[in-house]
Amino acid sequence: MFRRTFWFTTGVAAGVWATTKVNRKIKQLTPEHLAVAAANKAIEAGGRLKDRAVDFALEVRDNMAQREAELGDALGLNAPVDRELPAPRGYAEIENRNSPPYVEGPKKSTYPTYPYNRNEDH
Repeated sequence: MFRRTFWFTTGVAAGVWATTKVNRKIKQLTPEHLAVAAANKAIEAGGRLKDRAVDFALEVRDNMAQREAELGDALGLNAPVDRELPAPRGYAEIENRNSPPYVEGPKKSTYPTYPYNRNEDH
């Protein structure tokens, strides 16, 4: 009698355990739960990808600045300037002989003026 009770109780417990597991798995396979799980995984993956991209961009920026400093040293761009710069050159006035002379006052130029209208030729 004791054996039968033991095995009956063990069978009932195994059945309850198996039923609970199966119901939990069925609930996990519903479309709503699958969509929520996929969205959560996508958000986690996006966060990891963003962190990696930011780290990569910062590393590239640091290496770029280091390389720029190396090139500046190699080309002598970062060296202090010991000599004075030459004085800026003045601009000489150049006379344009093709333009009409500048006349002060209300006088008009003696050169004829022609309107620039491309449609006149046709």
